[in-house]
Amino acid sequence: MATQQRTVDHLLEQAAGAGAVSAKPMFGEYGVYVDGKLIGLICDDQLYVKPTAPGRLHAEPVSEAPPYPGAKPHLLIEADRWDDAEWLGGLLRATAAELPSPKPRKPKAGK
Repeated sequence: MATQQRTVDHLLEQAAGAGAVSAKPMFGEYGVYVDGKLIGLICDDQLYVKPTAPGRLHAEPVSEAPPYPGAKPHLLIEADRWDDAEWLGGLLRATAAELPSPKPRKPKAGK
């Protein structure tokens, strides 16, 4: 089951307090970014956030599950918690603060 666009739109709206939040199509699902950092995934209409110590502490109680077969476990944020925009923004900010900035892309050959 693929993620519905309305799920992505709702999560982005709820997480707006986290900073520059965006979602980009990735492998048939969506990557979730905060200030350019990949902090999680939306797969099958579920939100998975990369596990960090501050994020786990903020999200307790929380379960972990892989977003797709073969993936490392992520924090699985239940849908009933998405409607608390302040809480969700805090979780995404705490997670982004712990993750490294993306490496700059190398220019393509010939450009």
